[in-house]
Amino acid sequence: MVIKWLSENKYAAGLMLVLRVYLGWQWLSAGWHKLGGFDASGFLKGAIGNPVIDKGTNELIYPTFTAFLEHVALPNAQIINVLIPIGECLVGFGLIVGALTTAAAFFGLLMNFMFMFAGTVSTNPWLLLIGVLVFAAGANAGKFGLDYWVIPYLRTLIRKLRKDGKAPEIGHSGFPR
Repeated sequence: MVIKWLSENKYAAGLMLVLRVYLGWQWLSAGWHKLGGFDASGFLKGAIGNPVIDKGTNELIYPTFTAFLEHVALPNAQIINVLIPIGECLVGFGLIVGALTTAAAFFGLLMNFMFMFAGTVSTNPWLLLIGVLVFAAGANAGKFGLDYWVIPYLRTLIRKLRKDGKAPEIGHSGFPR
């Protein structure tokens, strides 16, 4: 019932406009400050050296994520140094202007989870909560934004690309079913 209201109601679309612009500003601001001078290697080393541990058993809570950081992210820190600021800026921009809103919210949630798996709390739970609301609203979150024009254009484009000429049904998330 709540999801239906979030994804279909015009008042919910107005609320989502406010929430997504706020959330988008948080992401854009975080990414903008990192452009040109960001180095994730210290953060990565800290997350590997001080992983999230169960206090009772002294075991890693996210062993696969810690292994990912150690064996994939840290050796490729130069790429991570570029991807994080650009990703944060793109998520922020997409949310602010309401373009590909559901995708922007998804990738923002993904980054929030990554930061939390690494043991960083900061504002991540707050941004995660807002991001879940925006993501749950789906295409309605971008109704008062560029998605008003982008989603119909994508439907038309997909219809043209499909051999049978039928456009896939676009669900409340804004993604084809």
